[in-house]
Amino acid sequence: PPPLLEPLFPPQPGASPGFAERVRQHKVRLEWVRAEPAGLRGAVRVLNLAYEKAVSVRYTLNRWASCAEVPAAYQPAGPADGLTDRFAFLLPLGPAAAAAEAALEFAVRYRVAGAEYWDNNEGANYRLRGRQRGPPAAGPLQDPDNTAWIHFI
Repeated sequence: PPPLLEPLFPPQPGASPGFAERVRQHKVRLEWVRAEPAGLRGAVRVLNLAYEKAVSVRYTLNRWASCAEVPAAYQPAGPADGLTDRFAFLLPLGPAAAAAEAALEFAVRYRVAGAEYWDNNEGANYRLRGRQRGPPAAGPLQDPDNTAWIHFI
């Protein structure tokens, strides 16, 4: 079986208490991520400060020796709160990202009304690390630090 990418952050920050307030305070926040065969897909929530806006995700697989940036696309069927907009992204990672030694880091950039805002997980970046699958665990699955595993297929 392929290796796993283990998020070193809760993969669904939008489901945590106080998320809407964090978006209002910081202007941009990662909402969720999940792995798909095409790469890492996610959503970002931004405070609607102006009609014209751009959201992108900057990422690296080699500790910032090089990086790439992908634009996020506005989602018209977004939140009904009238205060925020949702943007979706896909990081096209390929098989190298699922290697056992892989380390993916990313941050989200929001540009609006001549200003730039970043969500970099409070300065730590959003990080995922490669991990080989171990033998199947006996008994119920436990998740003591409330994280989830992201599987690349």
